[in-house]
Amino acid sequence: MERIGILGAMPEEINGIVLLLKDKKEVGKGMRTYYLGTINDIEVVVVFSRWGKVASATTVTHLIVEFGITELFFIGVAGAIHSDLNIGDIVVASSLIQHDLDARPIIQRFEIPLLGKTALYSPKEMLAKTVKNMDELVNDKSLIHLLSPKQREKFSLWNPKMVVGQIASGDRFIASHKDKENLLAILPEVLCAEMEGAAVAQVCFEYNVPYVIIRIISDEANDNSVVDFIEFVSQVASRFGVEIIKKLLKK
Repeated sequence: MERIGILGAMPEEINGIVLLLKDKKEVGKGMRTYYLGTINDIEVVVVFSRWGKVASATTVTHLIVEFGITELFFIGVAGAIHSDLNIGDIVVASSLIQHDLDARPIIQRFEIPLLGKTALYSPKEMLAKTVKNMDELVNDKSLIHLLSPKQREKFSLWNPKMVVGQIASGDRFIASHKDKENLLAILPEVLCAEMEGAAVAQVCFEYNVPYVIIRIISDEANDNSVVDFIEFVSQVASRFGVEIIKKLLKK
């Protein structure tokens, strides 16, 4: 039986998705509320991941072990690390790495203990399908039309693009230009940074559950990050998230 898990990195990001559910049921477990139902006749379970690697890994483990999901979509916001990224751009993770994982000299930096891997990669077929859907969503202007001219001007958000590449995760909010430079110095291929994706990918990898992680650029990971982040999530990311899930689950 197909059952899709949908994780949101912010409560605001799942609220609109929950409204899409038909035959909705709520299950409280482990200080989390799981919303079960269907979207386009597909069984789904929607939940807020909670912040950080431990909390999000716990949440996705519940989805796999207790709710029997067969694949996972994780949507959320992230701070731009690569200079080509702008607020509103969509990053689809081809690989994920934990930028704060360092067990040297026992093993090399960023290597996941016992797995012998420094980065984890989304399954090719699921990734390709997701990239195609996100490309269509961006190119047909569906997302930008959700925003008023005032909102577009406020965030300088006129023509968001979709990019595919590496996302870095760690239990630290990247909120200054110095933080960004330090991260790029050790991981030059990273496009954006957040606090959950690589941990979720590790759990999915260990349980052999296909996954794709999608991030919307909410800020430029600099000294204005906190202001940009709060406003962007409430005004933009919540709307984008709903449209992304509707596109991914369209039959």
